[in-house]
Amino acid sequence: MIESEENTRDLAGLVVPRSGRLIATGEESEPYRLLDSRGAVVAPVEVFLRELLAAGRAAPTLRSYGMDLLRWWRFLQAIDVGWDRATRVEARDFSCWIQLTVKQRRRVDRSDGAGWAKHRAAEVNSVSGKPAPGDGYAPATVAHSETVLRTFYDFHRDAGSGPILNPFPLDPSRRSRRAHAHRNPMDGWPRERVGRYRPKVRHRIPRAIPDHRFNELFAALGSHRDRALVAFWISTGVRASELLGLRHCDVDPGQQLITVVRKGTRACQQVPASADAFVWLRLYQEQLHGQVPQGRIQPVWWTLRRPRRPLKYHAAHRMFERANAVLGSDWTLHDLRHSAAARMARDPQLTLSDVQLVMGHAHLSTTEIYLTPNSDEVIAGVLAHHARTAEQRDKPAPPPPAPGYDPQTLSVLFGRNL
Repeated sequence: MIESEENTRDLAGLVVPRSGRLIATGEESEPYRLLDSRGAVVAPVEVFLRELLAAGRAAPTLRSYGMDLLRWWRFLQAIDVGWDRATRVEARDFSCWIQLTVKQRRRVDRSDGAGWAKHRAAEVNSVSGKPAPGDGYAPATVAHSETVLRTFYDFHRDAGSGPILNPFPLDPSRRSRRAHAHRNPMDGWPRERVGRYRPKVRHRIPRAIPDHRFNELFAALGSHRDRALVAFWISTGVRASELLGLRHCDVDPGQQLITVVRKGTRACQQVPASADAFVWLRLYQEQLHGQVPQGRIQPVWWTLRRPRRPLKYHAAHRMFERANAVLGSDWTLHDLRHSAAARMARDPQLTLSDVQLVMGHAHLSTTEIYLTPNSDEVIAGVLAHHARTAEQRDKPAPPPPAPGYDPQTLSVLFGRNL
């Protein structure tokens, strides 16, 4: 069907207001709630999030889904279209808008209409080698948003409470056949595009912190608590939120084990840690003695400022940002997890299955990406190759054998080609 002229929307002059918000309720039965511009609960999203909670999704997953739906609700309000009357035209325009607009969390000048993001080559940090984040939404965020919205409308279509046609359809090249049809079991799973409006996401190799850079970063930490946190993260490879949820009963210094609750499965798992991490932890506990409540179920990590409160993710993130500012780097807490996985994967005494179990990966293919060398290792290897080639080229040729000697016999005897 050819779109009519009235379906062509002027996105250049469209201003999407920052109306509505996603709030944390603190209740296990409803961790997050989406409110519209009038402060009322958005009922279709409430039902959908409850369905995800019944399916065993964790609270951070519900927050991620809620933020994607909040962006969609703001866009629908800007174009004055109800969620149940949205068509593929609105889905197309939203996909164009989110790929071009500036992030709504940033304060930008909207005098030029939509405030389009400047998609140019990002500056690379001189210490970490990581490109700086742009002012627009990353392709991974856009792809995740498309998946969430397509799942949201599939749910309401099946329940009979939404439109019959999903505004975010599948790619026509996929709808005509079964996904991964005729795949060779010996080959890996190919990356196939699912949604029609789903952008291509570049496959990134996790960037680990080099050992000498990590030593500089560790020296920039200002307290025993921060040193203990980073020592546990770099030696165990657990996620930031998993370590911050540690209780006193979860620490076993005698066996060098900590027990964490995995983010996805919510399963309790014992993870080995280095001896240095427990040393820093003991020094931190001595400083904290008598200042926080005692008990086996009390949290291990507390804020440094009074009044003492359990340490949360955003406070730990700010701590790591301050250490980065000293070096001029932009490492993240999740880079510590990548660094721990890369260190263990390079150890010939550890099997890849051992690393998979410690990292909590569901598939071995996820752990295999840490075997891929990073750009620094590749550059060093290629430069060494050029140096060896130049050395062999400049090396004088051996003199020819004296008359009467068999060259093949001399080659076997001296181990070289004459």
